[in-house]
Amino acid sequence: MNVDRVCGRRRKAAMHGPSQLRRHITGFLLRRHITGFLLRRHHLHTKPGRRYVPRNGDDQKKDNEEEHMFLYKSWGQHILTNPRVLDTIVRKSNIKPTDTVLEIGPGTGNLTLRLLQAAQRVVAVEVDTRMVEILRNRVAEQGLEDQLTVICKDALKTDFPHFDLVVANIPYGISSPLVAKLVFGVNPFRSATLLLQKEFARRLLANPGDSEFNRLAVNVKLLAEVEFIMDVSKRDFLPCPKVDSSVVTIRPKAEVPDVDLNEWCAFTRTCFSKKNKTLGATFKHKRRLMELWRLSNLRGSEKENEVSGCNYDCSYEDIEEDEGNESDEGNGDPSPGSEITEMSSFKEKINGVLKSGGFGDKRPSKLSGKELLQLLSLFNQAGIHFHDQAKAKPRNI
Repeated sequence: MNVDRVCGRRRKAAMHGPSQLRRHITGFLLRRHITGFLLRRHHLHTKPGRRYVPRNGDDQKKDNEEEHMFLYKSWGQHILTNPRVLDTIVRKSNIKPTDTVLEIGPGTGNLTLRLLQAAQRVVAVEVDTRMVEILRNRVAEQGLEDQLTVICKDALKTDFPHFDLVVANIPYGISSPLVAKLVFGVNPFRSATLLLQKEFARRLLANPGDSEFNRLAVNVKLLAEVEFIMDVSKRDFLPCPKVDSSVVTIRPKAEVPDVDLNEWCAFTRTCFSKKNKTLGATFKHKRRLMELWRLSNLRGSEKENEVSGCNYDCSYEDIEEDEGNESDEGNGDPSPGSEITEMSSFKEKINGVLKSGGFGDKRPSKLSGKELLQLLSLFNQAGIHFHDQAKAKPRNI
């Protein structure tokens, strides 16, 4: 370390008195001690950038034989190292001794080892083969390998086996599609305790009227309850991410509304394309009117394709549709003749639905799930539908 730099810090601290100098030196030494302890504890030695060197305590490799491990930003590889946070996540998950726990993105196994001590079995889904090797070695050292099943595949592209709970530090990049896959998927489960990016967690927890309220929140809360557990500092990870995280628990509801989920997800996509715009203005948009008119004409002409897995595109997208310079008051002129009259009549039908329910001047960001269900029911009763049955297919997740 640069001596002049250290001395400069000490001279600066001395200007505030002896107590400030002692506090400065003590804090510096403490941070240095804790960092070294965490690196030794988890067998990870930092190098410049995002590079790490895993070491095996039983057989240290020679320096010229060291295998350098890079943590991939695209996979959201940030290793949680704080024992207090890890213990709290396991405790708040309410794991029973007979449970099978699904962990997505176990990394080097800091959370996995604790889950194995609390549950009967852990199914770990990890795409990185290097992490899988470290994980297996650490679990074998504890004699718990018989309780662990590792699936070395992309969590978004593989079918999950049976599980009772989900406990995971979710990679930031797949949070939205993964939450949608769990909530709208075919696997029943008791709860999912997830460590998510703080901003994403706030949007998931948002209620009508909150600035963060969005399409994902209304879709997830149709089928599940979301509970905030705790915030986690970015300093509790190696390498340190740019943002803090939060832990939330998702619990599927015992009773869910009787609604076509494909229709529901297509409906919320339309409404939340401009969530702060009134519904009356949203449904005056020419391109949207034409699409709904086409779907209503095709409704029932095609049989819906039956597919397995999660078919509902209910993930959160923070990008609103670009309406360009099109006039909201356009009549949507699909073709000459009688179709113009039909389109005009269809527009009046939509306006009639909005007026009958008092939704014309309301904004989606202010509406509850119950109110949105009511509006969808009014549309469907009037013969207006949002989901194209002919395009029913599994989500590309």
